[in-house]
Amino acid sequence: MVKSKTLFSKSTDVTIVLLLTIISFISIFPLVHTLALSLSEKSAANAGEVLLLPKGFNFSSYSIILKDHKFFTAFKVSVERVLLGTFINMALTVIMAYPLSKASRMFPGRNIYMWFLVGCMLFSGGLIPLYMTVTALHLQNTLWSLVLPGAVPIFNVILIMNFFRNLPKELEEAAVVDGTGPWQTLFKVYLPVSLPSLATVTLFSVVGHWNSFFDGLIFMSKPENYPLQTYIQQLVVRIDPELMKGMTTEDLIKLSKASDRTLNGAKLIVAMIPLLVIYPFLQKYFVHGIVLGSVKE
Repeated sequence: MVKSKTLFSKSTDVTIVLLLTIISFISIFPLVHTLALSLSEKSAANAGEVLLLPKGFNFSSYSIILKDHKFFTAFKVSVERVLLGTFINMALTVIMAYPLSKASRMFPGRNIYMWFLVGCMLFSGGLIPLYMTVTALHLQNTLWSLVLPGAVPIFNVILIMNFFRNLPKELEEAAVVDGTGPWQTLFKVYLPVSLPSLATVTLFSVVGHWNSFFDGLIFMSKPENYPLQTYIQQLVVRIDPELMKGMTTEDLIKLSKASDRTLNGAKLIVAMIPLLVIYPFLQKYFVHGIVLGSVKE
């Protein structure tokens, strides 16, 4: 029999729901405001009259983006960076996490490697040595300068390592009895049951590479090599005069209806679309435990 809730428990539930609603609104407000700003008229945006709903609904800013070849060039650089960077991150993360998840008797020197990784995570050489290293390796103005400095995300390695250590030992023991080696055990046993943690770490890498702008600013001297976030960061002050070159009369009319605020708001919205598309496919792994029930004792 289900007992009726007391007045205190009901008031607690209401308070929690109200608090979560407020937090959700605070989180989504910047996104809704930016979207409304990108769809508003120039005068309303510049006057600060736009809050949650667009004023003077128009798509002029989005029409201008479709004419901006630099935007799509930067978009292409970011896509390439995410694909290459995430692949390198995940490959090195898994390869490092698997041996480190073993006990010291199975992997002599494990503790030394762990202290080395923790030290690298807490302390870095700084920006100037990093810049000098990238320059010495002739990686400036190349995609490698954006992915190699952060090729080994140590925090992600620790996350995957701890997940591997918590897997049932019977899984590996059964694989060894079947005659599998370390590589086969990793790819045929550990990885298939680690999809939740791998999806989480993959999302971390994708978001990190997609949103990063500072490394593009210091390692890229040519605007055509800028990733998308670096390109957008350069447009926060005014409309790029390059947009006006080669425009028709109709395009100039559309440009006159947009301002730097509406145009940059539209670019921010477009830049967020890939992450909004990817997230639902990875989010499902956050709520499912694939290991649960895989071994009976």
